[in-house]
Amino acid sequence: QVQLVESGGGLVQPGGSLRLSCAASGRSISTYGMGWLRQAPGKEREFVASIDWDSSSRRYADSVKGRFTISRDNAANTGYLQMNSLKPEDTAVYYCAVSRVRWATTASDFSSWGQGAQVTVSA
Repeated sequence: QVQLVESGGGLVQPGGSLRLSCAASGRSISTYGMGWLRQAPGKEREFVASIDWDSSSRRYADSVKGRFTISRDNAANTGYLQMNSLKPEDTAVYYCAVSRVRWATTASDFSSWGQGAQVTVSA
């Protein structure tokens, strides 16, 4: 069983940046795909980005394309989400998760989840 812990969330002004980290423990995630999803109040959880086990392929939601970058360090058993040019509509709880599904892009593709990190974009 993989345990995931997100960190790096917080309050940031519009146009600012944050970097989320996802530390895995329990087992190596080097053979799993990894993704980030988010959930805003009153809304369903939505896909943000995902990356294959060897970083050979990345996918992004249209709403974050060009602003967010997903990456991973298998040696450190950690994933990252660099978020630039943040907007108020990016405000949500961000979850990292792992998947055995290639090119995972929906919540049902992911198995183990972290507890979430709050990101608030506000002036």
